[in-house]
Amino acid sequence: MKILTTLIEDNPIDETLDSVVESSNYFMQWWQNINWSNIISQFMTKVIYLLFTIFVFLLIKKIVKFLLKRTFETKRNKMDISSSRRNTVYKMVDNTVSYVLAFFLVYTILSILGIPISTLLASAGIAGLAIGLGAQSFINDIVNGFFILLENQFDVGDSVIIGEYSGKVVSIGLRSTQIQGFDGTHHFLPNHTIDVISNNSRNDMRALIEVKLPADTDFEKVRNILETVNDRLVPNFSEIVSGPSYIGPNNSVNGLMVMKVTFYTLNGQQFNVHDHFLAKYLEELSKAGISLPTQTFIS
Repeated sequence: MKILTTLIEDNPIDETLDSVVESSNYFMQWWQNINWSNIISQFMTKVIYLLFTIFVFLLIKKIVKFLLKRTFETKRNKMDISSSRRNTVYKMVDNTVSYVLAFFLVYTILSILGIPISTLLASAGIAGLAIGLGAQSFINDIVNGFFILLENQFDVGDSVIIGEYSGKVVSIGLRSTQIQGFDGTHHFLPNHTIDVISNNSRNDMRALIEVKLPADTDFEKVRNILETVNDRLVPNFSEIVSGPSYIGPNNSVNGLMVMKVTFYTLNGQQFNVHDHFLAKYLEELSKAGISLPTQTFIS
């Protein structure tokens, strides 16, 4: 009987149960000592502050952007710059305002949440060494973006060739430039990658029309036909800045000769002028009985 009593007293199951009960009692005491009303009150206060802060910043952003747009629209007639240049400056200022407001919004939210800003800034000095290489391209983007604006390398709406990309400039930001390709593709180019720029929108563009003819053609008659067509059509094309100028006849391939007519047009209109005048030249030459080559073999 004594042995049985000893076994019961030393039963490990009972000891485990006692330990669990004791732990549960500690947990219940801790749980009951939590000031839930204070926690909920602080949580609701911070949520209200956050919502109010976000609302105020969105309101400020809307007002600032409205005033910015209104200012540019009011002074656009007084600005001695092109509309594309004005749009470029507006986009750059608009992006800068967005970045500044975003920075102050994040700073305010962290302050409301009780996160020590000074500690973060001190840590940022240490972490800056680690992320310096990663941030270098971002800084280069911003610096190059300002140089693009200040040097007026291109504006919104310009037709450009940058590296292997060509198209129309849609937007110029602090970090990237957006180009819409002629096939509709939208390209985002980080500003630090922009090196050599070919701007097709700064000067008048040449429309070169080549009419290939057999070597035994009456070129005086051809010249008269081309001049007649030009006298009739040029007044209808306000996009033609200068021309026409006549070159030739000159030697071409396979025993053919070529007559060249050049126009200078407003940027982007050279293709329309080329196609329209070439079609009219061929039509009138054919009506006049001028023999036109049907196929050209390049040796």
